[in-house]
Amino acid sequence: MTQTSAGAGSSGPQGIGSRPGPRRGLGRRTGPGPAFGVGPGRLPRPLGTVACAYTLLQLVLVVPGTGLGWDETVYVTQVSPGVDPAFFSAPRARGITYLIAPVTLLTPSVNALRIYLALLSGLGLFLAFRAWRRLCPEPVLALASALFAGLWITLLYGPQAMPNLWVAFGSLFAVGCFLRAVQLSMLANTARAGPSVRSGPHGRSGLPALLGLGAGVAFVGLMRPVDALWLALPLTAASLFVRRWRRPALLLVLVVGAVLGWAQWVAEAYGQYGGPVARLRRAGEIQGGLGWNLAVDDQVRSLDGRLLCRPCDVPWRRPVTAVWFFALPLFTLGGILVAARLRRLPVVLLPALVGLSLGVQYLLLIGYAAPRFLLPMYALLALPVALCMAWIVRGLAQRRGRRLLQWHVQRLAGTAGPRRSVREALAVSALALALVAHLAVQYAVLDSAVRRGRVSAAEFGRAAAELNRLGVRAPCVVIGEEAVRVAHRAGCASRQVGGHDGSITPAGIAALARERPVAVVVEGDDRPPAYARGWRAVRLPRLPGRDDVRAYLSPAVPPDDRPSATVQVQMISRASPSSASARAGRPCGPSRCAG
Repeated sequence: MTQTSAGAGSSGPQGIGSRPGPRRGLGRRTGPGPAFGVGPGRLPRPLGTVACAYTLLQLVLVVPGTGLGWDETVYVTQVSPGVDPAFFSAPRARGITYLIAPVTLLTPSVNALRIYLALLSGLGLFLAFRAWRRLCPEPVLALASALFAGLWITLLYGPQAMPNLWVAFGSLFAVGCFLRAVQLSMLANTARAGPSVRSGPHGRSGLPALLGLGAGVAFVGLMRPVDALWLALPLTAASLFVRRWRRPALLLVLVVGAVLGWAQWVAEAYGQYGGPVARLRRAGEIQGGLGWNLAVDDQVRSLDGRLLCRPCDVPWRRPVTAVWFFALPLFTLGGILVAARLRRLPVVLLPALVGLSLGVQYLLLIGYAAPRFLLPMYALLALPVALCMAWIVRGLAQRRGRRLLQWHVQRLAGTAGPRRSVREALAVSALALALVAHLAVQYAVLDSAVRRGRVSAAEFGRAAAELNRLGVRAPCVVIGEEAVRVAHRAGCASRQVGGHDGSITPAGIAALARERPVAVVVEGDDRPPAYARGWRAVRLPRLPGRDDVRAYLSPAVPPDDRPSATVQVQMISRASPSSASARAGRPCGPSRCAG
């Protein structure tokens, strides 16, 4: 590929990590403009097509019939008018609540929220990859976005009120803006425009890239403050240790973006926890302690559709669901080698390093797994993976084309033998079949997860409806097993005694029970806590993973609202009172509270 210099008629560097001179590679260009990219004014249509397809798949496959998850319910209740907010634990951040507020403030409809987030995530995918349009060839960007959007995790969490996917979009956008700002600064210096990054050749300004970098880091900080640190760390190191990238403006923007992203979380930490250090300590306790915990095997097991694997001591039943995970480092390394051959190494190596930085805390520092935790890493690694795949396909196509041309020349000369392009055709077919198989596995896992979500939503709906029929209606309070989701569906507030979400004392519950309906939900043969032992007991429809569920209703629940079909259960149980009290005060147990 013959690439021109950044300025018409100039002989300066063609971009980050490149040197002047002709070379062969992806993204052939003949006009002026940044190398390894698309020309000015050209619309990224393939990328837009991928974003539209991603949105459509969410609307068709994921949105219909899915209810709110446990974490989602916590976030939604923070910005829903007339709804008592669920307890907001230390690891959480308010960014996702700001994102969903425009819908939740207008309507309680879950479908409206799902559609809004599906459309918004499609736009987020488009903008995140579009930030790289001056750095990577358009076909590579389209392939990278398709690979990331095709993961079952990306599709499942697109319409969900969870922060991890938005951290992925923000991180990808921020790294792209960082490299673009560096590129324009280097081009400006070469064109003798001075050391400022404000302008580059052809009048291009580096200010939008700097603003995009700051906005991306701040956005990630709003969503998950700790992730913003893991994002800013390698970018800061790159701007300090790569001599040609040392720009005070880059460091200033990184610091300002991180401060803006952390500001609300830190202010809330001082108001409720005594400071950010105390809040971080409490967040670590909720997450089981931060330290050396090799969780790679946990992440692999969770890829068969487990949304949260805590504790992750389950058997690995479907290894085929993790084949792509083991292929990921190989294709990433291949993409880095291709970029080095094209003299574009920084454009691919930096996102790979940032992706690994964002993934290290979830692979090495916590003792459980959730597939959504690694979405930022997958988004950034999609770029080198796509470059490697595009290089393989292009190399096979060129080899086959040369052989075909040689055969036609020999045929005209009368010396042609049989055509021998079977090897290249088989290689291309094998790669295509591997991609089809990968997408088939992703769809199967997605379908399984969505089906479980729909069943779960129906079960919570039946349990909430039964409580409403029994007289537990707003203003009311639900305590105990799955209190957050049951309470939200029943129109009640959720409270817990002790545990990660402890927000009330037994004396406070007793006072509430004299004023409004209170239901304590317990599982199996567990006895109720001491304050509820004289309350009426009823059996509820099953909840997800819990076949035997009972509720103890406070005296404020009108007894005449009880349907005749309700089965009363005895108060005597084989379980110890201390065990029952602990269960009623443990809303999320070891398998939740991860944020």
